[in-house]
Amino acid sequence: MGRGRPKKIIDYETVEKLGNIHCTQEEIAAILDISVRTLQRDSEFCRIYKQSTANSKKSLRRLQWNKAEEGNATILIWLGKQLLGQRDNPEVDQTDKAVEAIQSFNAAVQSEGVKSRDATE
Repeated sequence: MGRGRPKKIIDYETVEKLGNIHCTQEEIAAILDISVRTLQRDSEFCRIYKQSTANSKKSLRRLQWNKAEEGNATILIWLGKQLLGQRDNPEVDQTDKAVEAIQSFNAAVQSEGVKSRDATE
């Protein structure tokens, strides 16, 4: 007589389909009625799950990139933040620095102009 529970059969095709839509291991375990631990101990499950979730990310990235190339401003801003480190609120606004420098220069020029006129009078 055999000992223990009967071996659970993992439907790898279903695992791949669910991984392609980026289901979690917990969700897949619930759908297959198999414990997460049993799935994680199965090397074929791990291989298929890793590959299918990577494919899912690749597909999503391609769709986002296509939208960006079409000029979608929202996705362009989001990709700029993710890939280029851009932010909505930069710590130091270079425009403000430039304006301050110009104002300081103008004040210095005006001050020199007043001194020059006083010296000639």
